[in-house]
Amino acid sequence: MSSFIERPRFTCALGGALATVTALPRTVHILHAPPGCAGNTAWTQAGGCGLQVGGYCGGLSIPASNVQEREVIFGGTERLEEQVEHTLQVMDAELYVVLTSCVTEIIGDDVASIVNPLRDRGVAIIAAETGGFKGNSYLGYELVVESLLKNYIPPATPKKGLVNLWGIAPYFDVFWRGNLEGVRTLLGKLGLEVNTFFTADDSLESIRQAGAAELNIVVSETLGWRAAELSLEKHNIPYIVSPLPIGPSASDEFLSTVGTALGLDHQFVEAVIAEENRYYFQLLEPITDCFNDMDLQRYAAVIGDANYAVAITRFLVEDLGWLPKAVAITDVLDDDQQRRLIARIAGFKPDVCQKIIFSGDTTQIAGEMKAYWERSQVKTGKYSNPFTPAFIIGSSLDRPLAAELGAGHLTVSFPVANRAVLDRGYTGYRGGLRLIEDLISAIIVNR
Repeated sequence: MSSFIERPRFTCALGGALATVTALPRTVHILHAPPGCAGNTAWTQAGGCGLQVGGYCGGLSIPASNVQEREVIFGGTERLEEQVEHTLQVMDAELYVVLTSCVTEIIGDDVASIVNPLRDRGVAIIAAETGGFKGNSYLGYELVVESLLKNYIPPATPKKGLVNLWGIAPYFDVFWRGNLEGVRTLLGKLGLEVNTFFTADDSLESIRQAGAAELNIVVSETLGWRAAELSLEKHNIPYIVSPLPIGPSASDEFLSTVGTALGLDHQFVEAVIAEENRYYFQLLEPITDCFNDMDLQRYAAVIGDANYAVAITRFLVEDLGWLPKAVAITDVLDDDQQRRLIARIAGFKPDVCQKIIFSGDTTQIAGEMKAYWERSQVKTGKYSNPFTPAFIIGSSLDRPLAAELGAGHLTVSFPVANRAVLDRGYTGYRGGLRLIEDLISAIIVNR
């Protein structure tokens, strides 16, 4: 029986790979694909990534082989070789990345036969097999990162205090720039040097030094594990997994986990945590009277990828005092990943989040959420305890659901079509303050 996802929350693997390469500094893609692939993914980004599209030689400016019927029949390696040579002559970059598509992988074009001789000649060029049929955009991120580790980042002498950060997919975490910078700021408080790979402060020179890191830090339950395992195998760098830190509770735990892994002085780490909490609560204090007097507590549903669904749910429960009753996780996950996420959410506070949905289908999510909310209206005797007032934290696709439930709404997870995003992020202590600002502003915007 065939199935499909209606209004999905991601693109194909190629879309994620294109976005990831676009985010790398001074890097140019060379796309081996039919003409439609780059255009389709570019406009998907424009419509879903908070108006972020393009970048240096990205978007509709990507060099591409534009294979036609002739190449499909007779093979496209000659066309790719021609395109690579022209791109090297015309496009100014420090790294070139060849990406493949469904069509060119199905016809079996040997991309390595083009790329490897050039790399042997000293050209900074790598390739990743990113046929869209392999998975979604998050897999595309993984495939590009793996190619960097295998073909571009050499082993190096360990450098004390240098760490790598994995698990945030550019563009498909729409707040990726701010989130990466927020985590880097946290780690900087511990005196660490951080390779984030994709921010304006990163360079290919620093990325090449990733093999000298003392530790790999994965801030995701689902992304970046493959990169960390590969780096452990190739560079002998250990790794830890600590979920995306949003707000003080998660940030406290994150700093403690990293400090323990690196053997940092416990009192020093605790002093950093205490100072960050002092700053956070000093800024939060002036709004607390309004929060209580205006009754700004809400029942909530959180809809998003595994990073956001878990991190925001924890923030609502432990830091904001809201009541998240349902969570929908939109990634494609295996059974082990699902069990791990269920256990993580259940551990925040027993019996708070009573409904967990695993689906990327917007219609299915909306149907299950509405049914669950409607069941809460059932009276017990002469009393009822409906989930109201309510708030939906999700994507632009969830606005109709919020309207049907009479709930507030904030767009955070992909696709984000109703916000312009530059460097905003929600990680760390300051990110938690920004999230509170955005949530409360969405409630009082029409006052």
